[in-house]
Amino acid sequence: MNKKAPAPSRVSFRPLDSFDRAILRIVQKDNKMPQRQIAERVNLSAAAVQRRIAAMEKSGVITRNSATVDARAVQMGITSIVEVMLTDERLQTVDNAKALFRAAPEVQQCYYVTGGVSFMLVIVSQDMTTYEETTRRLFAQNDSVASYRSLIALDRVKTGNDILIP
Repeated sequence: MNKKAPAPSRVSFRPLDSFDRAILRIVQKDNKMPQRQIAERVNLSAAAVQRRIAAMEKSGVITRNSATVDARAVQMGITSIVEVMLTDERLQTVDNAKALFRAAPEVQQCYYVTGGVSFMLVIVSQDMTTYEETTRRLFAQNDSVASYRSLIALDRVKTGNDILIP
């Protein structure tokens, strides 16, 4: 029997107008800015801004509100970019890897990619000893990982999650 692979889920977002986009540009930079100040900047009432933000949260346009922590302030001195090559690209193998990487607290970012590797990860660790423990657990002891390559960052030149909003 031929099993057809499930298509990646398609998310449907509500259409964004120029006010929504202006609000998003502001809250990406400072999500603690009072709504009345946002309202002044975008020429809407505070109530309208509140409704729009709530609607964007409900529809999934805004996925979370969080604080950005400087890794050095919490003694997380090692940032590594890791290329991971799986043994195969079967659905079960890929899904298991996604679940493992998603659950690992050291993995700050994870991308399933094309172009010769299976995944690109950004991992933040306290030091090289804890980084080695992480690589052993996630890659070296994982039968689904054919190989991996670590690139250790010398400097965090630019980090962030802001999306350029046209």
